[in-house]
Amino acid sequence: MASDGARGPKPRWGLSLGGAALLLLLLPAAAAQGPPGVACSQNTNKTCEECLKNVSCLWCNTNKACLDYPVTKILPPGSLCKLSSARWGVCWVNFEALIITMSVLGGAVLLGVAVCCCCCCRRKKSRKPDKSEEKAMREREERRIRQEERRAEMKSRHDEIRKKYGLFKEENPYARFENN
Repeated sequence: MASDGARGPKPRWGLSLGGAALLLLLLPAAAAQGPPGVACSQNTNKTCEECLKNVSCLWCNTNKACLDYPVTKILPPGSLCKLSSARWGVCWVNFEALIITMSVLGGAVLLGVAVCCCCCCRRKKSRKPDKSEEKAMREREERRIRQEERRAEMKSRHDEIRKKYGLFKEENPYARFENN
């Protein structure tokens, strides 16, 4: 069994939820991609749709410029274009909204997983008491049984002493008054 140093099961799908959503957003743009030789700067002062036909282009709404996407960075730097004005893939989603949306979705997924884990752990705990609880319950029951035995033993000893000295209690303490 060869190992590449990674532990645990490997995920089957390399795409996360955010990556899948971004892929769905950018799929129409990739399908309508223009010829690969066209430079992005040729689409400056045209429309956003014209610029984004080429997937390697970035549209900046503030100055209506079509720029080459900086592939060495994940997000375009502020010197190139502000995130609220930058568009890539589709014209109706800016990078700022995309980051916020992906963060909220990622947080919701993590929260859901945490809640599910907590619920499963509680259900497992409530189904079967752990060993320390079982031991404590067993000890309590044994103490109760020993206490009952001691009570019964003490009662019989006291009754014997009462009989010996003629102080034995009748079953009904009011029986001697009822005959009169």
